[in-house]
Amino acid sequence: MRKWLKRLFRLAVIFFLLAVGITAGDICLKGYDMYRTALEQTSLTEMRETIESKEHYTKLEDLPQDYLEAVISVEDHRFYRHGGFDIFATTRALWNDILAGAYVEGGSTISQQLAKNLYFTQEKKLERKVAEVFMSFAMEKEYGKDKILELYVNSIYFGSGYYCVWDACEGYFGKEPMEMDQYECTFLAGIPNAPSAYDPTQNPELAKQRHRQVLEQMVKHGDLTQEEMDALLEEGKQR
Repeated sequence: MRKWLKRLFRLAVIFFLLAVGITAGDICLKGYDMYRTALEQTSLTEMRETIESKEHYTKLEDLPQDYLEAVISVEDHRFYRHGGFDIFATTRALWNDILAGAYVEGGSTISQQLAKNLYFTQEKKLERKVAEVFMSFAMEKEYGKDKILELYVNSIYFGSGYYCVWDACEGYFGKEPMEMDQYECTFLAGIPNAPSAYDPTQNPELAKQRHRQVLEQMVKHGDLTQEEMDALLEEGKQR
């Protein structure tokens, strides 16, 4: 009887693994088809030229280093060390989602976020995530890291109708990007994570809470000291 049960269990495990493999393969094929279809409609060159043609397109060298460090630290601190997909961030996010019993952390790299924003919808479907990864690999090869970061800050939404870093700086601070001080750089870097929630003109307290999260990440990754963080938070109380 026990031998029969063991055999039955082994068969059940084999069928389960086969089913998982077939499902995963189907999702990957659908994701790849979605990626190819998106590229056929708009090539990477055409997409880059479209963004660069914006009136207020801002080159990387015209952005403060404090701002770029803040963006990378809070959005994708391994940005210059991965090839478009970060297995460590994805695994961590998946584990945190399981612990929370809900979708609380995405784990997407800046490259994946750019791919999603330019080519795909915000719908949380597995095949769309796969397509996003394929597109991020293609972008890494075609654009390179600096161009991806440059396109990213020129195409993300900052709330209040601002769809690029120049417009957000002008709208929120009344200045051009290179004129931002360290407080403004770190403050602005946190808004795109949830622009409707962190829009400082609509939800100033939430925006300040998000700013603290950005600073904490920068301290964690060595871009700020604790003393610098405390000074910036104190400065925020005076604004």
